[in-house]
Amino acid sequence: MRSFLSSLIPLAFAVAACTPIGGNGVPTRAAVSDTTLPPVKAFSTPRPIPPNRSNRDIARDFLDLSFELESGRSLDRLTRFEGPITVRVTGAPPAGMMPDLKALLQRLRNEARIDISLTQSPSANITIQAVSRRDIRKALPQAACFVVPNISSLSQYRAARRSGAANWALQENRTKIAIFLPNDTSPQETRDCLHEELAQALGPLNDLYRLPDSVFNDDNIHAVLTGFDMTILRAYYDPTLRNGMTRGEVAARLPAILSRINPRGDQLSSNPLPETPRAWINAVQTALGPGTSPGNRRAAARQALVIAQNNGWQDHRLGFSHYALGRLLQSQDIAAALTHFQAADRAYRSAERFGPHRAFVATQLSAYAISAGQSREALNILSPQIGPAGRFENAALLSTLMLLQAEALEMEGKFEDAGALRLDSLGWARYGFGPDWAVRAKLREITALSPIKGRS
Repeated sequence: MRSFLSSLIPLAFAVAACTPIGGNGVPTRAAVSDTTLPPVKAFSTPRPIPPNRSNRDIARDFLDLSFELESGRSLDRLTRFEGPITVRVTGAPPAGMMPDLKALLQRLRNEARIDISLTQSPSANITIQAVSRRDIRKALPQAACFVVPNISSLSQYRAARRSGAANWALQENRTKIAIFLPNDTSPQETRDCLHEELAQALGPLNDLYRLPDSVFNDDNIHAVLTGFDMTILRAYYDPTLRNGMTRGEVAARLPAILSRINPRGDQLSSNPLPETPRAWINAVQTALGPGTSPGNRRAAARQALVIAQNNGWQDHRLGFSHYALGRLLQSQDIAAALTHFQAADRAYRSAERFGPHRAFVATQLSAYAISAGQSREALNILSPQIGPAGRFENAALLSTLMLLQAEALEMEGKFEDAGALRLDSLGWARYGFGPDWAVRAKLREITALSPIKGRS
C-alpha cells in the first residue's frame, strides 16, 4: 500500500513567506506562465543501478520483506503466482497510464524474468482498476493506492474484508489480485503507484525503512522499481522456490539463487544496517500521517529523531528523521528547519550511491539560499542533484530542481539560460505535478522565492 506518508515529499517552500513580493513580475517568468505549457515529458529508457550490497545482506532483506507484513506480523509461508501471469486494466485509466504500465511490464520481463503480460480477459490474475482518489479514501482512508487479494473490483473490497478473504496472512497462494490506482492525480503519482502496488501484488508485502535503494520503503524516496527491487523479484520467482515454502526453506536456497543472479554481490562485504524499532516507525507515522495536530506532529518528529540519535544511526534513516522534522518546522521556526535540512544532507551522504536522497534536501537548501540572495550557493547545491533526479525518474523532483536552478541563474543575470531551462522544466513538471494549474502554482511558488521580485 502506498500511504499518505508521501504527502511529505511534494515540495513546498515556507521561506517564501519571508520574501518581499513586489507588484510587478519579471517578464521572462510571466511569459512562461501566461502561455500554453509545453507537452508532457516522460522517461523513456530506464537506467536501473544494480544492487550495490552484499548478497548476504540482500538475503536478509529478502526474508524480512517476504515473511512479514508492514504491521510487523509474521507470515509462515511464501506466496506467489505460479505459471504465466496476466494483467488487465479496468475503470477509467488516465492518459499516459497504459504506456507506463507497458514499460513496467517490459522491465519485469527483462530484469526480473517474470512471465507477465496484458490481457482483456476477466479471468486475469491481476486487475488494475483506475478510480478516483475519493473512492480510494472511502475504502481505505490512509491509502493513496492499494492492493488486495481475491477480488477484482473496489465494490468487492468491503465484503472481502469482512470475510477475511482480503487478509494477506491467511493466503496460501496467489491467483487473483486487484490493484486500485487513482485516475485523477498526476501522471507520476499514478505511475509510482503502479510500480509499488504491482511489485507487492507479485512479491514481498512488507516495507523496510532500512532499505536505501528500494520502493519497499515508506520514505518514498524512490519513485520507480530499482535494480535492487528487480533482483528481489527475480529471486522471488526463481524456479528453485515454490509457493508455500517456509522461511527456513527459502533461506536455505537463497545463497545459491543470489550467487547465480547477482554474482557481484558475493564479492562485496556484508554491512548490515540495524533493525528499525517499532517506536521509530510509530513516531514517523504519527508525524506524517493524517489526523494529527501540528503540535503533535512536531512532537512525534522530534521523538523519531531522538530514537535515531540514541540508536547511533548514521544512515539514511537519520537523514529522514532530520528531513521530516525540518519540513514540519518550516512554518514555525525557519532557522531551526534550516539546521535540520543541513543535518539531513550530511546524513544522506551515506546513501548517495543508492538514490536521490540528497536531491530532496537540495530543493530546501537552495530555496533558502535563493531567498537570501545567495544565487551562487544555490547553484552549487542544485547542479550535482539534477542527474540523480533524472536517473531515478522523479519528474516532480527534477522539474523543481530545474526551476530553482533557473531562478538562481536569473538572479545572476543569465536570463537566456534561465528562460531556456525554465521552459525545459515545464514538460517534466506536467508529468510530475499534473494539471496546468498545479504546474503554474509550482512556478509561482518558486519565482516568489527570489528577492529580485521585491525590487522589481
